[in-house]
Amino acid sequence: MDAQGRGRADDIDPADQWVLNPNTGEYELRLGHSAPQSGVPAPRRPRPSEEAPSARGRTDAPGRSRPETPGRAVPPPRRRRGAPEEPLPGRRGRRPAKASKGKKVLLWTGGTMAFVLVAGAGAAYFYIEHLNGNIASVSDDGASTGGFSKDKAINILLIGTDKRTGKGNGSYGDAGSAGHADTTILLHVSKDRSNATALSIPRDLITDVPDCPTTQEDGTQKVIPGTRQARFNTSLGQDGRTPSCTMRTVTELTGVKPDNFMVADFNAVKTLTSAVGGVEVCVGKDVDDPDSHLKLSKGTHTIEGEQALAFVRTRHAVGFGGDLSRIELQQQFLSALMRKLKSNDTLTSPSKMLDLAEAGTEALTVDSQLDSIGKLKDLGLELGKLNTKNLTFTTVPVIDNPTEKVKATVVLNESTAPQVFGMIRNDVSFTAVKEQKKKEAAAVAARLKGAKSPASEVRVRVLNGGAVAGSAQETLSWLQNEEGVTKSENAGNAPASLAKTTLEYAPDQADQARRLAGIMGLPGSAMKPGESVTNDQGLPAMTLTLGKDFEGAGVSLAAPSKAPEGVQKSTADKVECAK
Repeated sequence: MDAQGRGRADDIDPADQWVLNPNTGEYELRLGHSAPQSGVPAPRRPRPSEEAPSARGRTDAPGRSRPETPGRAVPPPRRRRGAPEEPLPGRRGRRPAKASKGKKVLLWTGGTMAFVLVAGAGAAYFYIEHLNGNIASVSDDGASTGGFSKDKAINILLIGTDKRTGKGNGSYGDAGSAGHADTTILLHVSKDRSNATALSIPRDLITDVPDCPTTQEDGTQKVIPGTRQARFNTSLGQDGRTPSCTMRTVTELTGVKPDNFMVADFNAVKTLTSAVGGVEVCVGKDVDDPDSHLKLSKGTHTIEGEQALAFVRTRHAVGFGGDLSRIELQQQFLSALMRKLKSNDTLTSPSKMLDLAEAGTEALTVDSQLDSIGKLKDLGLELGKLNTKNLTFTTVPVIDNPTEKVKATVVLNESTAPQVFGMIRNDVSFTAVKEQKKKEAAAVAARLKGAKSPASEVRVRVLNGGAVAGSAQETLSWLQNEEGVTKSENAGNAPASLAKTTLEYAPDQADQARRLAGIMGLPGSAMKPGESVTNDQGLPAMTLTLGKDFEGAGVSLAAPSKAPEGVQKSTADKVECAK
């Protein structure tokens, strides 16, 4: 029970009652008497002839005195928030106070909030250092980028399995499930941490699962053969596939290579919601689903434990009764959970924070790149910078599988899915963030506006700066034979590799640059005002350097500026009711 339950809630931060035990090096909850304590001088130091019992009841050895630290036996009263700090009696001043435990709790939350998204996938992860031993890890088998970086955008793959291990879970569905990728979310966090996108991937999406090099329990490597046109959820568990195989499948599907993964089972959503005292959800109609065991009347409800698990598992009683409807329900649940976690009720309760840490670490498996306290802490602090209003939930655009008479699976919507994937690859927000960012984007886009030279007047040298071998010659041939840019030449390899394609030009070549950008499908950010170079004919020319993002002659490099019409999306700060 915390301070509120002991009659000492008036203006006392519960976190302030966590005291460092010098003998163990850990914080302990110490509650005083219910009655408020008066401000009294600290106990005097005993004379050498006196025998002073210690705070733990021990007696010093004969002939030896133990000086006491003032206030150690009975901690002095803490001042109320906002009140001026007073010096102890008999002193002219005191050392600056250490950061309050309340601030430490907020720091913990900044890290742990990062992992709340796993909850809707049947999982959640909250990190506290002394619980690190609970965390399990498996190899990423080279499928990741090698781990997230502080100075780059972050992509975390969150996987919730349908494995029925754990108390009370055997009665759900297939008790013998190998643990497939039942719910999968690709969490993309922008480079500047101002926004994020949580992209749900339907488990029944038909896609290609690639060959997967996999580390076995004995440490040996085995390549598990891929499967063409298989359900996405079989990328995990099927034929011994591990989370690294789901990682490779996501990369093949979206073009986004995840930095890390996190996997959790059914128990996390039950224990996590109970740890915070339940989360508030809303349903737009009465729900009675015998399959998930969810029964709720129309309106708002606070759910936890088994009922919370039933909520994120139900599908037949909401929407169209399929997996896509369940995904929307899970996204609403995640939003509600995040709001609860950021509430003062959770932030200022040490007991809840410890319960959250225990629940999360026991239910989560991370990749080998995250198997260290330092990395987990750094990731938590990076993701903890997010504002919920700029976290967008969306789903991979799909349509019913046209080859099926009885609709059971889905396939990519080729008219909108590539645009969604492109936005994530190019770090484009699904929400409007920061006015300054808009102004900068407008200034860059303005480089594309204005007069354009005829294609026949465009002079450019093409270099390969990280694209596939032969790309410079392929582009040159395409420009000359199909686009009429006859004054172009292959300049070989660039002196350095570039992540993105660029076009450098002098001020008096802006008309030529706009024409070539239109032909190549270059965004304004690829246009770099600078200097011209001299071509083989001794004339000034622009420099086009093909970067690692170059996908082939004629393939546009311009990232979409907004989500396509009709794509489902919601933000974490808004309350929505399941329909």
